[in-house]
Amino acid sequence: MTIQELESTASQVRRDIVRMVHAVNSGHPGGSMGCTDYFVALYFRILKHQPTNWQMDGIGDDLFFLSNGHISPVWYSVLARSGYFPVSELSTFRKLNTRLQGHPTTHEGLPGVRMASGSLGQGLSVAIGAAQSKKLNGDKQLVYSLHGDGELQEGQIWEAAMYAAHHKIDNLISTIDVNGQQIDGPTEKVMSLGNLRSKWEAFGWHVMETNGNVMSDLLNTLELAKSATGQGKPIMILMTTSMGKGVDFMEGTHKWHGVAPNDAELALALGQLTETLGDY
Repeated sequence: MTIQELESTASQVRRDIVRMVHAVNSGHPGGSMGCTDYFVALYFRILKHQPTNWQMDGIGDDLFFLSNGHISPVWYSVLARSGYFPVSELSTFRKLNTRLQGHPTTHEGLPGVRMASGSLGQGLSVAIGAAQSKKLNGDKQLVYSLHGDGELQEGQIWEAAMYAAHHKIDNLISTIDVNGQQIDGPTEKVMSLGNLRSKWEAFGWHVMETNGNVMSDLLNTLELAKSATGQGKPIMILMTTSMGKGVDFMEGTHKWHGVAPNDAELALALGQLTETLGDY
């Protein structure tokens, strides 16, 4: 896809997100919309993957692990739009006995999902294990993971960070969504994260920074990260985004972390997001 096509797809994905959470009055639109450009860039341009022939073991494919699983709406939309399952299934989001649970799970057998997530702090450990397995098995493909900035308040993250650097897990590209917001307020007020670049570099990672809401910047950084693999260090991308990106009254505030729009708010949101691929 061209950058323009990726941006158009991102607009449709944001429409999917607000419609999904509105339909059940439940879910997490803020972080999902902030990370939409990342997911679209990853699945439609960066990843080597097989949506129609998906296998849990992922041998010969790039792998992706979502650690901050509460932003499942954006992941489900992108998985469907890239061919993992029918787009019409998005209408089952967060309903009983469906595959699209509020936090991704594995026992329903949803293609594309390799770990249950939502208990924050665990995804980096899983991604490191998968990346190390690929190295041991001679599989040259890469492993990607995504994390929230508030998630860095979990101690397991830093244990995993030490492990990855010590064992030179250099086929791993992790990304942190640095939107400065978490469920109870700005991260700076809840628990300051300090200088993230300095911290990750001190832990032995190769650190890059990008604007996660500018598609060209995001693509350039992801391609640069791919070129930096195999050099003895795990890679961390610090990705600045705006929570609620794409809808003006949702942007930049923690208030939309886990709140669904009402009927009037949905109409306003959809008025700002172009339908490009057809609503489900």
